[in-house]
Amino acid sequence: MESVAERKLHRRIARYEVQELMKEKRSEEMESLEEVFDRSTLMIVYKLMNHGHLKNIHGVLRSGKEARIYWGTGKRKKPVAIKIFLTTSREFKHGRVAYTQGDERFKNIRRDTRSVVNLWASKEYSNLQQAKAAGIRVPTPFKVEGNVLLLEFIGKNGEPAPLLRETPLNHPARTYDKIVSAVRRLYQNAKLVHGDLSEYNIMMKGAYPVLIDFGQAVSVEHPMAKILLERDLKQLNQYFTRVGVTMASLDAITKWVIGDGNES
Repeated sequence: MESVAERKLHRRIARYEVQELMKEKRSEEMESLEEVFDRSTLMIVYKLMNHGHLKNIHGVLRSGKEARIYWGTGKRKKPVAIKIFLTTSREFKHGRVAYTQGDERFKNIRRDTRSVVNLWASKEYSNLQQAKAAGIRVPTPFKVEGNVLLLEFIGKNGEPAPLLRETPLNHPARTYDKIVSAVRRLYQNAKLVHGDLSEYNIMMKGAYPVLIDFGQAVSVEHPMAKILLERDLKQLNQYFTRVGVTMASLDAITKWVIGDGNES
């Protein structure tokens, strides 16, 4: 039987081994980051860690041409999604300028690639704040710093919730109604249009759709707002038609979302 002294010694050894393991893990994570991101981005990640906004980075969830999303641990040991926008992507700059022009919240911003990318991260943070305040199911935005955005992790135990396109739906018509109702609240209460809504950027948390990827969302006053709204609804209609949902015309749904004409 172990003595009290032996138990204390074993606990100290265990704590030391865990600390060393975490140091090793953190080193591997940072090496992975260093392969992809420039010094400025890495300094932002270190700053978020040093200020307690981010404790650990566990691994990549999604990787694209414009951003990488990692799973990590944030304040109070909460799981977070870490969205890091790539500052070297020229495609990013050219593909996104139209969404930033005409937005009064972000005028007088320089148009070099890094400034546009940082603007995009800030824009997504602000858009998510507006959507969340309007009662729409979106990831809670926690912090934005440069091209790094910390968000609520949608999923469990490091496994992200599936996208709409990956989810077999027991009641597709109900899901469609929930999404279109969210689009309506987004327009009328948050005064935003998502701008790129489809089965690829809606996650399913159980039976509840969660709208994601709000960098391109624009104000309802934006010159392209009506066009983008119609495109969002058209893409939703096309997907749900494929899974057997019968719906009203695009024109009727658009009017309902905006609030034009008679409402049922």
